[in-house]
Amino acid sequence: MRNLNRSARIILLLVVSWPLHTYAQKQKKSTRKHEFYFSWGYNTEWFTPSNVSVSQPELGNNYTFKNISGHDHKGWNESLFTSALTIPQYNYRIGYIFNKKKELGFEINFDHTKFIFSEGDAHIKGTLGGKPVDSTIMFNQANGFFYYLNNGANFLLFNIVKRWHLYESKNENLKVDFLGKAGIGPVIPHVENSFFGKKNDPHFQIGGWNIGVEGALRATFFKYVFLEYTNKLDYARYSGLKIYKGTARQAFGTYEMVLNLGLTFPVGKKEAE
Repeated sequence: MRNLNRSARIILLLVVSWPLHTYAQKQKKSTRKHEFYFSWGYNTEWFTPSNVSVSQPELGNNYTFKNISGHDHKGWNESLFTSALTIPQYNYRIGYIFNKKKELGFEINFDHTKFIFSEGDAHIKGTLGGKPVDSTIMFNQANGFFYYLNNGANFLLFNIVKRWHLYESKNENLKVDFLGKAGIGPVIPHVENSFFGKKNDPHFQIGGWNIGVEGALRATFFKYVFLEYTNKLDYARYSGLKIYKGTARQAFGTYEMVLNLGLTFPVGKKEAE
């Protein structure tokens, strides 16, 4: 009888303790401490009005095109699947979450944006050929004028990233996050232009700096694949842009929308969740 009671107590103890043991095992589930991700996608943008200032001392020119407008050249709406991936306005992100508890990370953020001086009437003011000028000209190729950052206005940013979890399904196959990003870096424009029929030699150069902030909504599927939609504000200052026998400078703000497809991988040592 005593053995029977002892057996009953052991069975009861096992029944009660097993769920607690299982729960404890789940609580001890470990994950990687860090996370690496990469994404690629395409963008469109809108620019603030700006001034383009031209200095050509040898020609006696020091003038500014005032309050000009510019537009982008998407490319992906024309020949996304019939040309190289880097022809349209593309972008990439390479990031590393170095603190998953606080959800902090670092990101290399590059946008191949395009700025084109819009054709039409342009107000020019300053000195032209050593004489004062304050008039309007027709800015178009037929009249000897064009100004392209069309192989890229090219924003490169080094961003600090903060991530907030918004939703995760029970099976962890869908996760939705919001990411805030802010950074600073150089601009690497491709400069191609003609003023009064005098063309430059098209080239890439380090041409100034930019700062930017963005908010991104990211949906991650099956833990490793994500789609990220971003709204971004950027301010860029270009200087020392090489033109025919001189330089140009310009500054403008940009509102940009980006859609990226990416992969994310847990990395680093494991730790208990």
